[in-house]
Amino acid sequence: MHIIRIILLVLLSAQPALSADVRVVDGDTLIVSGNRYRLHGIDTPEHGQKCKKANGGSWRYVSAATKALQAIVAGKSVKCDNRGIDDYGRIIAVCIADGININETLIRDGFAWAFTKFSRDYVALEQGARDRKSGIWQADTETPWAFRAKRWEVGEQTSPEGCPIKGNISKNGMIYHAPWSPWYSRTKISLKKGERWFCSEKEALEAGWRAPLWGG
Repeated sequence: MHIIRIILLVLLSAQPALSADVRVVDGDTLIVSGNRYRLHGIDTPEHGQKCKKANGGSWRYVSAATKALQAIVAGKSVKCDNRGIDDYGRIIAVCIADGININETLIRDGFAWAFTKFSRDYVALEQGARDRKSGIWQADTETPWAFRAKRWEVGEQTSPEGCPIKGNISKNGMIYHAPWSPWYSRTKISLKKGERWFCSEKEALEAGWRAPLWGG
């Protein structure tokens, strides 16, 4: 019986499950007990963004960042503070998973940038990750905010009245796609169906559209 118990424990630990009240949306956003949190002071790659590898190749690092966040919170009790609300209705927070500071861990392990536009709390930790060439620091890689700005500029030039966000209606509901969405180029807008263009994500949210749900 003792051997069987050990085998069962190994099998269960191989696939850690998220707590019932925790859902990872992407590398820097999670839902805890129904509240949507945006991790304070950090930024992770966009879903349409690729990062460079040390050998010169590229990869979709957002998947690695999302999986890293899932691994941190798996099976743990997660608590987040409240540092205000961002333009998208998310609570800005530092989140702790059974004593582990999630924000710090993602920065230290090279899964996120210090988002210095809003905070310099993690600059020193980021420098340590840079020195070790961890994760995103294994090669020169565009920051997510530079990636978003570049995509936004292109979108403005090709959209009606310079409003590049696409408000799409599908079986999944009313969903908006910003220019950095991986589905942006494939999304067609039909004004006859009630679809429309938005000039900002905040405008789309206030009109009743929602952002895509990336995480599982």
